[in-house]
Amino acid sequence: MMKNYITKEVLPFEGERRDLANVAREMFNRKMTNVAGGNISVKVTPDENFSYDEVIYEKGHDYLLMTPTFMSEAWYAKLNPSQILVIDLKNGKKLSGEGRLTREINMHEEAYKANPKIHVVYHSHALNCMFWATLGQDMPNLTEVTSVNVPLGKIKCLPYRTACTKELADLVYEELIKLGDKSEQNIFLLNSHGVLITDTDLHSATEVLETVEWNADIAYKQAIFKKLGIIENYQSCGNSLTI
Repeated sequence: MMKNYITKEVLPFEGERRDLANVAREMFNRKMTNVAGGNISVKVTPDENFSYDEVIYEKGHDYLLMTPTFMSEAWYAKLNPSQILVIDLKNGKKLSGEGRLTREINMHEEAYKANPKIHVVYHSHALNCMFWATLGQDMPNLTEVTSVNVPLGKIKCLPYRTACTKELADLVYEELIKLGDKSEQNIFLLNSHGVLITDTDLHSATEVLETVEWNADIAYKQAIFKKLGIIENYQSCGNSLTI
């Protein structure tokens, strides 16, 4: 039986691609990453069949919308919707978009494989988070928003693996599997490399990134006060934390 495909005159997933481009630009301007890079992907699943530019998009099939490589270096995250790539999640093939696919696609693919409920994977080089990541040390979770309002639990630093390698992608997959349902909203520090957020919503992921970045700065300053003897332990929500 022949399927009925609807031909759309706009870009495939244009609204979602425009939103992702806007988020990438805004977060770059807010210094949530640097010109060394970072990348964001969003999983989308059409609720109807459609075709565009001789490509058929299947109802119920998973696709990734992803920022192109050199998002920060070449364009300072000033992206158009047409520069957001559309990737077939099943085979990793680029179907639409101007630009090349980042080599870190393997880390994104493994994250989605770990939990089908994950709809966003966000990798960033946020400055204060990088302080803890370069230490190879878990970040103390101190602020009310990260420990209560958006309960992230332990902000864990993963062991070092070289960027873009299968070893890093495999490690991310294994650690997300260990988290189970908690992997639906989580942030890892990537040793010497940055952060990796998994979430069910793009704008929720940006909230995680910015609030954890604030937490990282506060934890850094408390670490100095602790070392100087001004405070005995880290302070959070009216409690003294021994870390």
